[in-house]
Amino acid sequence: MSPSVLICDDSNMARKQVLRSLPEAWHENMQTATNGVEALTILRANKIDVLFLDLTMPNIDGLGVLQGIQKLNIECNVFVISADIQPEMQSKVLALGAKSFLKKPVEANFLLQELQQHNLL
Repeated sequence: MSPSVLICDDSNMARKQVLRSLPEAWHENMQTATNGVEALTILRANKIDVLFLDLTMPNIDGLGVLQGIQKLNIECNVFVISADIQPEMQSKVLALGAKSFLKKPVEANFLLQELQQHNLL
């Protein structure tokens, strides 16, 4: 059975790029969100196994989503995908519970390696 997946990014192009990088079987249980408010709404209402999360978004940003996940005790494997690759930001998202920090645009091979490393493939 494929995992339930949420891709949260305000860029349609970025969401499609992540989708194309994932195994085809994962597409059947996929949802998308364009901002943190939508992501938290989906996470509250559904069991999501894997979240691919951008940091810079309107309304609630990626850090706000990570804080919301912690506050609501939502279990989810979060992979942050962002162009903001400053070491301080990477440390911050990992401290907030993200499994990994991936540079945007994410390379399919690197993404699959990360999923494998975290026993999700």
